[in-house]
Amino acid sequence: MTYEETSKELRKKILKLKYASQGGHLGSALSCIDILNVLYFKVLNIDPANPLKEDRDRFIFSKAHAAGALYSVLCQRGFFPESQLVECVDGSKIAGHAVRGSLPGIEVSAGSLGHGFPMANGMALAAKIDAAKHRVIVMVSDGECDEGTTWESALFSAHNQLDNLTVVIDYNKIQSFGRVDEVMDLEPFAKKWESFGFNVVEVDGHNFDELERAFLMMENQNKKPNVIICHTIKGKGIKEMENTVESHYHKVTSEEYEQFLKQLS
Repeated sequence: MTYEETSKELRKKILKLKYASQGGHLGSALSCIDILNVLYFKVLNIDPANPLKEDRDRFIFSKAHAAGALYSVLCQRGFFPESQLVECVDGSKIAGHAVRGSLPGIEVSAGSLGHGFPMANGMALAAKIDAAKHRVIVMVSDGECDEGTTWESALFSAHNQLDNLTVVIDYNKIQSFGRVDEVMDLEPFAKKWESFGFNVVEVDGHNFDELERAFLMMENQNKKPNVIICHTIKGKGIKEMENTVESHYHKVTSEEYEQFLKQLS
């Protein structure tokens, strides 16, 4: 399938999961799914048949509230069957925030924002010490960049010259209760990361060619950690959800489900 076709299927999976679970964070999952599409189908060295192979790349999904996106891409990539995706009653392996060991392909348990980046730092430093060749990629949200641990981690990454680490930011410019520039303005965002000692590239997070080029560019850098700032649209793909604060916690009704599924089809 093409990227476009795969992303359409991934968005359908996210919608089905969110409707079945009656959980929130639909908009957050939809904004980052194109990035995950490129990562899982082009960039990451991973094997669904052997999810714990030693030389695999490590992908840390720190934007944990959007776990619906991670579940959907792991399912699409063949880590587990689609029948498990909508088994999201109490006690299910499909938790609101992904839990390591619950399903294959989930590297860490994440919940409170700001935890994934420090864990990624530890993995990247360990790989450098061991002279291992795998990469560590961590996805964070823009709202997560309000957290002090994010900037402490950035200092650590640069100080230790973690050029095997890439931070991917889903910059959809909306967080839980408002727009980022109103809650805690991050601009000048790219210059902040540059000042912390990172290689920085900005892309359209829904443009597959730009995403591919950005990840390829990061592989050729030396001595500095990398950050890819992905400009995205919250709720991308469902017109009623796009660029709305409400999409963060919205629960899909049965009427909306049919309407949205038809739109995605």
